[in-house]
Amino acid sequence: MIKKILVLMLISLFMFNTAEAKEGKNMTRQEIADKNLEILFNVKTKDNKGSDKDFMDILQKYIFGEVFTIGDLDIKTRELLTVTSLTVMQTLPQLKAHIAGALNAGNTPVEIRETIYQCAPFIGFPKTLNAISVFNEVIKERGPEKELKSTKTTNESDRYQKGFEIQNPMYGDEIVQNMKGLPDDMGSDVARFLTEVCFGDFYTRGGLDIKTRELMTIAILTAAGNTGVLKSHIKGNLKAGNSIETITTAIIQVMPYVGFPNAFAALKAVKEIMAE
Repeated sequence: MIKKILVLMLISLFMFNTAEAKEGKNMTRQEIADKNLEILFNVKTKDNKGSDKDFMDILQKYIFGEVFTIGDLDIKTRELLTVTSLTVMQTLPQLKAHIAGALNAGNTPVEIRETIYQCAPFIGFPKTLNAISVFNEVIKERGPEKELKSTKTTNESDRYQKGFEIQNPMYGDEIVQNMKGLPDDMGSDVARFLTEVCFGDFYTRGGLDIKTRELMTIAILTAAGNTGVLKSHIKGNLKAGNSIETITTAIIQVMPYVGFPNAFAALKAVKEIMAE
C-alpha cells in the first residue's frame, strides 16, 4: 500500500513538473518576466518602467524573461548571485532593491547577510561595509528591528586550523607557494592571513554552506573581472560539489549586471578548465 502511494506521488510530481516546463516553453519572455518580477518585487513589467520606458523594457525582458530561464538554479540562488555581483560593483540603489527581492524569493536575512560577508576577502572591507549598511536599511524598513544572531563558529585559538581544514582540500598549498620569495618571509604572513581570515573567519560561518559560498565566489570574481583567481575557484567549486553546469549558469545569471566582456572572460575560463 505504501509503495503504491509513493508511486502515485511520483507520477503526480512528474506530471506537475512536465506541465510546468511545458507552460514555461509556451510563455513569452514578457510573461516569464512578469512572473519573476511579481515574485521578487510584487510588480509587472507594465507597472515598473521607472524614468525610461524603453530601457526598462529591454532590461526586464532580457534579465527576468530570458536569463532567469537558463540553467537549473532556483530563484533564491539567482537572487543571492545578483546581490553578490551588485555588492562587488557597489551599485547600491540596485543592491537595495535586490536585497528586498532576495527576501521575497525566500532567502532568510542571515543567508543574505552571509552572502554579503562572503565578498569581504575578495573586494575588501570598505565596499562590504557599504553593502552591509544597505542590507541593514532594508531589514529595518521591513519591520521591527531585530538583531540577527551571530553565526561565528571559530575563536582566536582555532580559526587558523578550522580555516585550513576548509582551504586545504580545495586549494592545497597554492598560496603558500605563490607567496614564497617575498622579503623577510612576509609571504608566509600573507598566506596565514588568507587561511585565518578568508577561510577561518568567513567560510566557517553558519548561514551558508561551503558549496554556496564557493558559488557566490564565482559571481564575485566574474564581477571583478579577475579570471586568474576565477580559474582556481572554478576548480574549488567542483571539489565543493558544484557541477560545471551550475558554475556556467551562475556566470550567465550575473551577466546582465557585470556586462558581456566580464561574463565572456569568465565563460572562457570555464572552457579552459573543462579542456584540462
